[in-house]
Amino acid sequence: MKEIVKTHVGAYGIIIKDNKIALVKKARGGYKGKLDLPGGGIEHTELPCVTLEREIMEEAGIKISKYSLFDVTATNIKWEMEKDLFEDLHHIGILYLVETNEVNLKSDADGLDSEGANWYSIKDLSKDQLSPFAIYALEKMNYIK
Repeated sequence: MKEIVKTHVGAYGIIIKDNKIALVKKARGGYKGKLDLPGGGIEHTELPCVTLEREIMEEAGIKISKYSLFDVTATNIKWEMEKDLFEDLHHIGILYLVETNEVNLKSDADGLDSEGANWYSIKDLSKDQLSPFAIYALEKMNYIK
């Protein structure tokens, strides 16, 4: 068994309208099959706010009208990348509250990380459906316990 140790830093958006949250279904990685906040990795020399705008456009297909820093958090996940190859990921997330004037999300897969974005009724979500950052944000906002 081989293990890769990695740190990943990303910017993620919390987009809530009418008690619904915009989430993407993860297509791969340690959160495969989970619903996650739209966002992703910060590229070399990129500011986190630029990452936020780029990733939300890539994954959800919408433009941001306003954003503000919500929190910075981290989680650790170990997952099997392939047979006998594991990743020990220290995942750092810069979370933003995001406003948009758009309501139609990109529901098709981006060919990379996302199987598409959708609006989900917060009251219908359970923690087992969600990524750690989505759980963290919704708990901190008192939407779920």
